Amino acid sequence: MKTFLWISGLLIALSLPYSMLASSEPSAADIISRSAQALQRDWDADPQYDCTERDRTSKGSKTFQDIMIDGSPYQRLTAVNDRPLSQAQQVDEQQKLQQTIAKRKAESPDDRSQRIAKYEQDRKRDHELMQDLTKAFDFRLVGQGRMDGHEVYALDARPRPGYQPTSKETQVLTGMRGKLWIDKKTFQWVKVEAEVIHPVSIEGFLARVEPGTRFELEKKPVSDTVWLPTHFSMRSRAKILFVFGKDGSEDDTYFDYHPAKQQQ
Repeated sequence: MKTFLWISGLLIALSLPYSMLASSEPSAADIISRSAQALQRDWDADPQYDCTERDRTSKGSKTFQDIMIDGSPYQRLTAVNDRPLSQAQQVDEQQKLQQTIAKRKAESPDDRSQRIAKYEQDRKRDHELMQDLTKAFDFRLVGQGRMDGHEVYALDARPRPGYQPTSKETQVLTGMRGKLWIDKKTFQWVKVEAEVIHPVSIEGFLARVEPGTRFELEKKPVSDTVWLPTHFSMRSRAKILFVFGKDGSEDDTYFDYHPAKQQQ
């Protein structure tokens, strides 16, 4: 499912041809402030778009149509391991979609409110993580270059001494460092990379996120003013109860964005 849990990204794994910074360039603080405004616009616009999503794990891949239906998303399976569904499977998925549409149309006002509230609560949690980004890191402008056809600023992000997490989810930020590439014209994030550099215990979960956990996010424009994710990857390393190891990975791509349609 489309998500903005991409606030942290993977530590630098590739280099850009940086040039010396001119004195007229904005400061790192200015760039981050203006990028936060762009992120807010994207955040507000995200539910207005449907797209195709391909999720890949060590077990294979699945492709979905991400569809907004009456205030919350629905995923319709379209392919497994890059192979289209059989005719019978397509009929089954279409029936599931129609059943979901009918169910949501028949909901009571209370049931509808609860469904949408759960979706919005998940978005709110992710948004709070995004907002904590500027508090959790010190940013340093390290260069300029080109990435994916865009002129970009490159910024390093290091943990800010004294940062106090505001939630269990933001605790992981205390152990991360990363890099951002921000479009010079729109101040949109082109790419974010980060990694965990020292273990972080997650209070209340009896778990610890270990070094080697990495995240990466890439975005592209879907309209003149809105950029949305096109790629998100994660490799996680953690210990449950601080003893048992649990590693995982995912690699998600998003494409064919278009304004959400009213489902019949």
